Order: sequence, then structure tokens, then C-alpha cells
Amino acid sequence: MCFSATANFIASAGIGGVGIATLREVKRSRALLFGATPLLFALHQFVEAFVWLGLEGRIGTTAFEWAVFLFMLYAQGILPLLMPLAVLLLEPRGWRRHAIAACTALGAVVFARATYAVLARPTRAVIEHHSIAYHNAGTDAAWIAGAYVVATCAALLLSSHRVVRWFGIANVIGLTIVLLVKGYAFTSVWCLYAAVLSIMLFWQFRHHHVNIDRPNCRPAQ
Repeated sequence: MCFSATANFIASAGIGGVGIATLREVKRSRALLFGATPLLFALHQFVEAFVWLGLEGRIGTTAFEWAVFLFMLYAQGILPLLMPLAVLLLEPRGWRRHAIAACTALGAVVFARATYAVLARPTRAVIEHHSIAYHNAGTDAAWIAGAYVVATCAALLLSSHRVVRWFGIANVIGLTIVLLVKGYAFTSVWCLYAAVLSIMLFWQFRHHHVNIDRPNCRPAQ
């Protein structure tokens, strides 16, 4: 995220509150992972606040290194598997489900490769233009970046649920803008954007716009 540890803590608290409220609106177990998205992003922002504290010399080296590791593990490894899997669980039978399953399989490949890279190679976190830039030689490859985008965004765009597709479109727009404006700190800034964007899911679950059995139809009250 941009600016400071304080900003991360504030974002984490605000999005976390919405995340808890969102989970309370989830009525079906298959929607639980997707409904947990805001809360997971809030926890991710909380971890990055400690990266800021480490970069500012306000916590010890060990705590700083763990914060960098956990942030990268979620951002580069877990997220590209979690997002398509969450969409897959929502999807009814049909060709879209098969396509999203393929995205999930690709996400699993990215997860395995990125997790190995984060475990086996050091990650460097530095402040650049009021943002945090993360560098790991094992995750910086172009093919990993491409597979990452396909696994996460394509699954959202392929969903039968109009709500999920709009979430995907908004993420693609944000991803493109961040890449053009703050590409050097892409991992940090895009995760913030996605975290803030995930707040919209509360409204969708609150108004019963996520119907697993009949996508885009509100269930009978």
C-alpha cells in the first residue's frame, strides 16, 4: 500500500469490519470462500503494515522478514489459487465451470512455483515513491505474471454470476492502471486496490445478489 504503516492499519481495520459483516451474510457453504475475500485482504493489509514498520526500523529484523514472507506468500502464491477456487465453488455445472476449473489448475501451478520461490529465494522489499516494491527473482518471470493474471482475472470474467464478472472487470481496470502508473510497486498497490474493491461484495451478499443455484436471480424470501 502507499504512504505508511498507519494507512495500512486503517485500511485493514475498515475492510476487516466489512469482511466480518460480509461473512455474516453468507448463507451457503459454497459461497464462504468468496465471501471471505474482504476479510482475507484486510489481514493481508495488516501484514503489510508490519513491512512498513520494518522498513522504517521500528521492529526487529526477524519480524520484518516474516512480514515480507507472509505478504508475498499470500500475494504471489495463495491469491492466484484462492480466487479461481472461490469462483469455481460458486459456479453451477456447464462449460463455464470447466473453464474456471482450468483457471484453478493454472492457479495451482502459479501457487506451487511462487511458493517455492518465496521459500527458496530471498525477497527484497524497498520503499519507492511512497510505495513498497517487492522483488523476488523467482516470481519476477514474465510467464508467472501472465499466468497469475489469467488465473485470477479470467476466472472472475468467466463466471455465470453477473456480480462476480463486474468484480473481475473492475479488477482488470485497476490492474491495468496500476501497471501503467505504479508498475514498480505493482504487488503492493494492486493488492490494496483489490482489497478496497472487495468491499462491494458486502453489498452484493447483503442484497442476495449471489444466488448459487440460479445465477443472477434473487432467491425467494
